[in-house]
Amino acid sequence: MRMFLPGTFPFAASLGFLLGLEHATQADHVVAVTTIVSEQRSVLRSSFVGAIWGVGHALSLMLAGLLVILFRVAMPQRIAYGISLAVAATIIVLGVRVLLSVWCGEPDCHCHTLTGANVARTSWKPLLIGMMHGLAGSAGLTLLLLTDVMRDGSAWRGVAYLLSFGLGSIGGMMMMSAVLSLPFVLTTGRFERFAQRIKFTAGVCSVLFGLYYAWQALPGQAVE
Repeated sequence: MRMFLPGTFPFAASLGFLLGLEHATQADHVVAVTTIVSEQRSVLRSSFVGAIWGVGHALSLMLAGLLVILFRVAMPQRIAYGISLAVAATIIVLGVRVLLSVWCGEPDCHCHTLTGANVARTSWKPLLIGMMHGLAGSAGLTLLLLTDVMRDGSAWRGVAYLLSFGLGSIGGMMMMSAVLSLPFVLTTGRFERFAQRIKFTAGVCSVLFGLYYAWQALPGQAVE
């Protein structure tokens, strides 16, 4: 059991993975992913979207974390505010997009197979959004913890924490995306009217949460 004591390499990796799983369930992540998976028509595609989102999140967090490890510098607060506002705007845009699709009565996805072209079209949006979320205010808390993990100067423990955190967030986003997609997948076709109502609710919640997140991101407010 000594190998899992605080300050050890396995402890840093285990802590990062568990916190990565928890990080995937934060409200801004849930809202953004819900609007994205509402466009999908299968649990498999939704899980794929969640995994891509998690990869983007892990990439940007790794980049920011490596700056902490190598140069002992953190993201300036002004940049953090700007990224958080960009995340809020993205959440609002995603919600408006869903509302417009419901208003026009047009289905968002006609393909049910992951062909090469479909993968390319499906991947870029969750990847970019995931990268943006990885740099937002919630990532700042992770970097503070990263600094604590490295308090004795062990860069390798910091890298282990970052990698395991990224893997945890990818796994968490995959599972959460699959679960969030179930209402949309199960109501498509036979219960199309009910499915549209669910999408409308998701769109409204996304817009409202985006406005709230933008207010929280302003200087003087605390982004959770």
